[in-house]
Amino acid sequence: MLKIAFHPNYVLDLPPGHRFPMEKYDLLPRQLLYEGTVDQSNFFEPEIPEIDLVLNVHNPEYVKRLINLELSPREQRKTGFPHSNELVTRELQIMEGTRKCAEFALDFGVALNIAGGTHHAYSDRGEGFCMLNDHAVAAQWLLDSKKAKKVLIIDLDVHQGNGTAEIFEKNPDVFTFSMHGKNNYPLHKEKSDLDVELEDGVNDQTYLKILMENLSPVLGEFQPDFLFLQSGVDVLKTDKLGRLGMTLSGVKQRDRFVLNLAKKNEIPVVCSMGGGYSPDIKDIIEAHANTFRLAQEIFF
Repeated sequence: MLKIAFHPNYVLDLPPGHRFPMEKYDLLPRQLLYEGTVDQSNFFEPEIPEIDLVLNVHNPEYVKRLINLELSPREQRKTGFPHSNELVTRELQIMEGTRKCAEFALDFGVALNIAGGTHHAYSDRGEGFCMLNDHAVAAQWLLDSKKAKKVLIIDLDVHQGNGTAEIFEKNPDVFTFSMHGKNNYPLHKEKSDLDVELEDGVNDQTYLKILMENLSPVLGEFQPDFLFLQSGVDVLKTDKLGRLGMTLSGVKQRDRFVLNLAKKNEIPVVCSMGGGYSPDIKDIIEAHANTFRLAQEIFF
């Protein structure tokens, strides 16, 4: 059964004019229910995780200051969100959503988080709409609990997964794969285990060729027993921050390729949604919804 993490707290009230499309977290589950891709039984509401799970990845002093709302105005500006107790609760529930998805993926092959993909969160700081790193927290839990031996994090957001790369820089049991815009945020890139940089304007055909040529060998050489997919849709040509040239069809083919790899190789996979900033919200919802449709089609 397809299991999807979603909590009403994912939809945070933001100041008027804020550039983050928070409404997608409300609209996406509604769309999936409306069209019949899933029903209410597919959803679960994540709780607050045990704090030790977060501390296994993030610096204790940073986590303490975050929870106590002690980050400086400059630190808050770097995250892109005004800090509040509601924001902290949301971030923690997203962490638990992805971790719990990992449990479900072990049972069913795949699970998805309506939010997550917070790959700009470093071990000791937040950046770019990311305060805590959900894939890192879940991956470390899998390793510590002996539920996985080798984890591959596939980051296909248009922005490099710099925080994820930093967190696992010295961990041979986690392979970080980031395929992103060469000229896009962040200006300073960290070193993933494999970084694949894309020129501005890359179209579907070129993107998919590059992805297939680079990702398939990683599976063969690293031989992971668990996958995380950061399936950001800011690779769309319509995205105001993306600078690439992909269509909705191309993004769907991208996710189909990764999910088919997971299914074919019998490797559990957890998908988190990542970024998407197209001016027309329907483009964001349709692109994200395709990932859920594919998971249902391929695994069930």
